Amino acid sequence: MLEVKGLKLTLNGKPVINGLNLEVKKGKIHGLLGVNGTGKTTLANLLMGIGYPDEGSIIFEGRDITKCTISERARMGITLAWQEPAKFEGLSIKEYLKLSRNLDSNESESYLWMVGLSPAEYLNRAVDVSLSGGERKRVELASVLAMKPKLAILDEPDSGIDVISLPHIMNGIVEMSKQGSAVLLITHSETGIEIANGVSVMCAGKIINTGAPEEMCQWFKNNCRTCDHIGEPGYEGA
Repeated sequence: MLEVKGLKLTLNGKPVINGLNLEVKKGKIHGLLGVNGTGKTTLANLLMGIGYPDEGSIIFEGRDITKCTISERARMGITLAWQEPAKFEGLSIKEYLKLSRNLDSNESESYLWMVGLSPAEYLNRAVDVSLSGGERKRVELASVLAMKPKLAILDEPDSGIDVISLPHIMNGIVEMSKQGSAVLLITHSETGIEIANGVSVMCAGKIINTGAPEEMCQWFKNNCRTCDHIGEPGYEGA
């Protein structure tokens, strides 16, 4: 579904993405694990077309999309959910979900249930400050589910949410892969990454290890949590 080859980007004289290679398969969840400042969000932006790399290529369904615009990638079925949910205050949740596509009532309700929100309680609520951070992220995830994207790039969907919301967020991501979407799950936390089919560890703008979730979580704890070289270009890990 997605193949990234030799991606490089330098900002202000510093290599931010540094020869990165990555693959995400159709209908699979691939975790991207790294501490803050290792280039994860920059990579997400490049995949969505928010800026372009200096070198390398991004291949989607066999097509080189490295220089395609955001709107072109969106039409191909690629979507990005940022760490901070988009704000559309004044809309009801029902109206917000319909921004993805014209859903009927049953569809809207089913996507809310997938993220653990009762339609009777939430469908007509406003998307505003009355929602908690966890509720806001669950609503956004429901909207991504409603899009039925070919590739969903989820930037820190587990960041800053309450313990009640976390399992519902993870369940929504699993449902996304069940409906055929490829998912790139970007996070700095080992919590929840076990739902992935595979995990890559990122540091200094490159992938330094890839493997099964349990194995990579343990490797991350042993090598990255205690590392003094985070973010140093050229450092290859412990």
